[in-house]
Amino acid sequence: MRKSIATVCVGGSLTEKLEAVARAGFDGVEIFENDLLGCPLPPERVRERAESLGLRIELYQPFRDFEAVAPDRLADNLRRAEHKFRMMERLGAGMMLVCSNVSPLAVDDDALAAEQLRLLAERAADHGIRLAYEPLAWGRHVDTYARAWRIVRMAGHPNLGICLDSFHILSRGSDPAGIEAIPGDKIFFVQLADAPLLAMDVLHWSRHYRCFPGQGGFDLAGLLAPVLRTGYAGPLSLEVFNDSLRQADTGRTAVDAMRSLIALEESVAQVLGTASPLPRPVRPDGFAFAELATRDHKRLGGLLGALGFARTGQHETKPVELWEQGRARILLSRVHPDSPTDTSLVAIGVESPDPALSAERARALLSPALSRHRAPGSARLDAVATPDGTELFFCDSGHPHWREDFDAVTPPEGHIGGIDHVALSHPWDRFDEAALFYRSVLGLRPYESVEAADPYGLLRSRAMSNADGTVRLTLTLARVGPQYPAEQHIALADADIVATARRLRALPENVLLPVPGNYYDDLRARFDLGEERHRELRELGLMYDRDEDGEFLHLCTVTVGRVFFEIVQRVGGYRGFGTANTPVRLAAQHTPHRCPPRPRTCVASRPPGPGAGGRDTGSRGAGPRAARCGHRRSCRPRSWPAGPR
Repeated sequence: MRKSIATVCVGGSLTEKLEAVARAGFDGVEIFENDLLGCPLPPERVRERAESLGLRIELYQPFRDFEAVAPDRLADNLRRAEHKFRMMERLGAGMMLVCSNVSPLAVDDDALAAEQLRLLAERAADHGIRLAYEPLAWGRHVDTYARAWRIVRMAGHPNLGICLDSFHILSRGSDPAGIEAIPGDKIFFVQLADAPLLAMDVLHWSRHYRCFPGQGGFDLAGLLAPVLRTGYAGPLSLEVFNDSLRQADTGRTAVDAMRSLIALEESVAQVLGTASPLPRPVRPDGFAFAELATRDHKRLGGLLGALGFARTGQHETKPVELWEQGRARILLSRVHPDSPTDTSLVAIGVESPDPALSAERARALLSPALSRHRAPGSARLDAVATPDGTELFFCDSGHPHWREDFDAVTPPEGHIGGIDHVALSHPWDRFDEAALFYRSVLGLRPYESVEAADPYGLLRSRAMSNADGTVRLTLTLARVGPQYPAEQHIALADADIVATARRLRALPENVLLPVPGNYYDDLRARFDLGEERHRELRELGLMYDRDEDGEFLHLCTVTVGRVFFEIVQRVGGYRGFGTANTPVRLAAQHTPHRCPPRPRTCVASRPPGPGAGGRDTGSRGAGPRAARCGHRRSCRPRSWPAGPR
């Protein structure tokens, strides 16, 4: 089916929008009235531009507040319509969207509405134009597709049909099954939008929170299946009102929109039992590795060593080290000491039963393929770019061939056995894009978005997981400001977190994030764990959560650059991420901990180094700069800023 998008979905001038949607592969476009009115080009030139780009102008919209009005107002509305029809002829648009009336002057009379819409259709026919009547969810009287279809049927004009908009149908909880009673040739147009499930005024919800299919909570495949069963053969068009999307990069948004339609086609094919347009999904079954790039190699290596990892290999041709513990594998790639890049997570590898097919599917979903320099004899690894720029590698789950590129020795065993989950931070305009990317490319199931209190605002995040929990991601929305580095973290699965915490607490240099005593006072009120266990959690700085399926214990390290590690232990069938404890962790990462006066030889008493935010970016030792003095945990000089470390 033809794929279309409304110009209101993306930012920029009208010509920029047309060029972007054409590059993304769309067949057609809806011209939103404000975009045309603000364009310096006359309608004829816009038509020529669209044709040169291979775009069909499918629809001009919207025409508002027409039907079921008094005679004097009807005359004014017909005058407005005649002007629109003449302009549409110049534009080359053969269909106009007519929204149901929202004016308080509208009369609750279906027969009158049908009579006046028939009159409008007769005028439109003189110009070769068809009308798609759309019931708005907040229409004054007509707010459901069932009533709109009844009026269209009563009008009985061949140039008048109905427009079905997924938001207006699903936001009201209407049953889409009734759509099959509408003849396919009377469904003139279909508009698609997803949305998070929110409890708010439907008009505000529509104007600000729509998103592309697969990014919200609507069952669009369940709506589209009955539409297609009617025989509808028109375009599938996206109409999304969203503040963030209109401020985002135009080209990137257009590609994201096309990816959403491709993924939706697959979902509809599953409902209808027809062939999918995509290569079949290959579910990942684990993390192969996570790669960190750092200019502070000694400090990060020291932190990994403290966590029980060992350097097991050096890449044969690249400045990359392999650190392992059990099946937990971390790659450290060196960047030049003068590089502006701070320690950050740059790549993740997922294990796939068919890496080549996984990569083929990712490319079919418009994921940018990454070219890699590969020395003769090196393992082949397909990779694509993710929305936040992290490289995603597809590795063979049957055998880690990529490990043969390292002169690796057998990894040590320890309590840490693998990667539990990875947390990635995204700019505001890529958060929903990332949810769709991992949902469609990797087949991960999204959790509901959550917000956690931060000392300086709110942190929004959304977790995703495969069915058995072997691949889990948390996507966070990066906050704005120099005190908010876009933090990432790697959560490591531990079989005995109590033993790990005891060992880490015994180190001369503390690498753990301190947890306030107030947290443990509250924990005692929330959970009755027994005096001995409460005392143990407090002494070891362990955080705790539980649900109906199991328990969750976790602790966090200090941050190096943008990255910190989380050690987690899941007991029973716990499937969450300890979200209830996130505000405590965020507050601790912001807190400027003080330490008592120290001797002049204490390294932490020296002025801050030249790194970002006053951090030490040298390589004089492992652990946080302020912890190397051996004083209280995570002490920080008074001159350090209060931002996260």
